[in-house]
Amino acid sequence: MKITASLVAFCLFFAASCALAVQVETYSTSNKNNKDVALVESEAPFSFDAGFDETYVGQGSVERGSITVSNFHENNTRAHFIFTPRTAIGIFRFGVQVERYGFSYPNVAPIPDTLHSTAFVVGLDTEFSDSFLVRIELDPGWYGTGSDDFGQDTFNVPVIIGGTYIYSSTLQFVFGVGIDGLRKYVVLPGGGIRWKFASDWTLNAVAPNPRLEYEWNNSFLIYGGADIRATAYRVEKNFGTLRGNTALNHAAISYDEIRVGAGFDWKITSAVTFSLEAGAIPFRNYEFHRTPVRYHQDGAAPYGMLALHAAF
Repeated sequence: MKITASLVAFCLFFAASCALAVQVETYSTSNKNNKDVALVESEAPFSFDAGFDETYVGQGSVERGSITVSNFHENNTRAHFIFTPRTAIGIFRFGVQVERYGFSYPNVAPIPDTLHSTAFVVGLDTEFSDSFLVRIELDPGWYGTGSDDFGQDTFNVPVIIGGTYIYSSTLQFVFGVGIDGLRKYVVLPGGGIRWKFASDWTLNAVAPNPRLEYEWNNSFLIYGGADIRATAYRVEKNFGTLRGNTALNHAAISYDEIRVGAGFDWKITSAVTFSLEAGAIPFRNYEFHRTPVRYHQDGAAPYGMLALHAAF
């Protein structure tokens, strides 16, 4: 297929954003006096959440023992479009999300030059009480390394279970767990706290995206923090054969990455946000399960990211 899934989702996102903009009422507690303020924005025939981000990572290198893969570059694209209908039991989440990592390097090494996923999103946000909110989400889809790898061998169903305890309007406790059968560590914890300790400052220390935020005004937010990623894929059946190591055929590979940077969120409207971020990647790791093949980053690599997000 010449048109990639990420391009299709990107087009759907912009088409929906332009076509569905009419009046809606949302509420925010981020104003200076911590009072609820009704914000009039566009109302769509149905509610949805959509986003697109693109990251470019500059020159770096990865190594394994005496083997070094230098002049290593990365492109990362993510897009999602999720319907969020409100019901008596909570907010359902139905949609699709795609992600692609593309790597370019001159050396021949037994690591994929592409990691991609196309997955459906099936989830529910509900509440046990006014103070206890819960999210359950399944992401069934295909997680592979080939451009047309949509078979049963790459099908996987990662699961996310999380919750938030609202202690007050300025302090919330978040907990969660991610389950992925392809990952080396099948179960990974998450969570943290969100603490608005001053009128303009918020410590949003919640993994996998902990950060410190400064609210310049109601439309502009500056932040610094990290982005912790742990994803898993299955390579093609002849992946190892083509690279002289048959133990890698059809193997599962975990890709871990940590980004540290700073950026800003600009609310174009109360429903549409543009983000720009830059920083460095001090840690990247490729590891094939049940084999000794592991490549880790040598040094750090610079990155830049831009994103657009809409929630109606």
